[in-house]
Amino acid sequence: MIERYARKEMTDKWTVEAKYQAWLDVEISAVKTWVKLGLIPEIDGEKIIKNAKFNVDRIDEIEKITKHDVIAFLTSVSESLGEESRWVHYGMTSSDTIDTAVALQIRDSLKLIIADVKLVMETLKKRAFEEKMTLMVGRSHGIHGEPITFGLVLALWYSEINRHLENLDQSLKVISVGKISGAMGNFAHAPIELEELICQDLGLESDPVSNQVIQRDRYARVISAIALLASTVEKIAVAIRHYQRTEVYEVEEYFAPGQKGSSAMPHKRNPILSENITGLARTIRAFIIPAMENVALWHERDISHSSVERFMLPDVFITTDFMLHRLNNLLSKMVIYPKNMLKNLNLTGGLVFSQRLLLELPILGFSREESYKIVQRNAMKVWEDLGSGRSALNNEGESLYLQHLLSDNDLKASLSEEKIRSLFDYSYYTKNVDAIFKRVF
Repeated sequence: MIERYARKEMTDKWTVEAKYQAWLDVEISAVKTWVKLGLIPEIDGEKIIKNAKFNVDRIDEIEKITKHDVIAFLTSVSESLGEESRWVHYGMTSSDTIDTAVALQIRDSLKLIIADVKLVMETLKKRAFEEKMTLMVGRSHGIHGEPITFGLVLALWYSEINRHLENLDQSLKVISVGKISGAMGNFAHAPIELEELICQDLGLESDPVSNQVIQRDRYARVISAIALLASTVEKIAVAIRHYQRTEVYEVEEYFAPGQKGSSAMPHKRNPILSENITGLARTIRAFIIPAMENVALWHERDISHSSVERFMLPDVFITTDFMLHRLNNLLSKMVIYPKNMLKNLNLTGGLVFSQRLLLELPILGFSREESYKIVQRNAMKVWEDLGSGRSALNNEGESLYLQHLLSDNDLKASLSEEKIRSLFDYSYYTKNVDAIFKRVF
């Protein structure tokens, strides 16, 4: 179970004790507010605030008889009080207590997730500036495209996660609401002021309108925001897994002294953290459907959502917290291999410069079709050379593509050798990196 490895700061928010403490916090706030409104004698309120407590074992014992968790909880609390216990839960329904308490749990847990995201972003920013001009090949369809830098890859990840941060901030506002509006949400047995003052005391907003429950589109909004974040986290993990492939070997997860990769093959250094993160992201996204389906309850409420939320909410928050810290550890320690990046950049014998040549020829008067024909036919020769095992560079370090272009009569008639060679310049592709970084950071 993920709880075995998860951070205590998050798991503590979803224990049975934490759940009942949140319930008690709501009930105590209600008592304090009724005292302010003049219903409960001040001395009774003081006794409740000072002495009210619960016992988890006793709640379990009572619930076996009542088959109702809130009644069992309230009975346990009443046993810690005297006659003043009659004021506990006054004018309230079970969902007033539960939904307002869960809002507190989600709010505090989401704040931890937001802090986790900011931590990951700080690491990404740091690594992005370290690798800002580290040349590598860009890939589309898994095939070499044009030169980029690893810093740009990291900047893109940073920017995408920043959008998730904004989404999470908005979701925090959406979920931070409570309701003390009674059994059907009509405030028949308690004034609206009661809800407003309780929510203010708890640091929540009042739900403008509710029925017996806080509407579950709010929960679905939070789960969706987290699931989207998880998708980007998986995207990063999948990329790192690719970069660590033996044939690529541009980036590698940190391999600690004494670490083992295989029981059978001692040489193995596997991307296990990235693979683990990929699996966790899939698990988190799996909760989107039940969260969405919880929105449609019968009339003013049913409890079909309850069983889902009892494991959905703890699992999502605990798993996400763990996943983000694992990702941050991976990113902060990952090993970069710039020489291998350059080696791979040269792997296709200069084909990465094809578009620059394609754009140069129309300036000299060639049609788009003529330009493409010249550029492609020489590129196809390179693919054939590579397929036959020919080296991408000759002994002088010239690429196959450059060699073929310098031998092309149609091209030589319009472009000097010096001009053709000048097109094979990596700095051409990094000239706007600083400007991009300025936009991102």
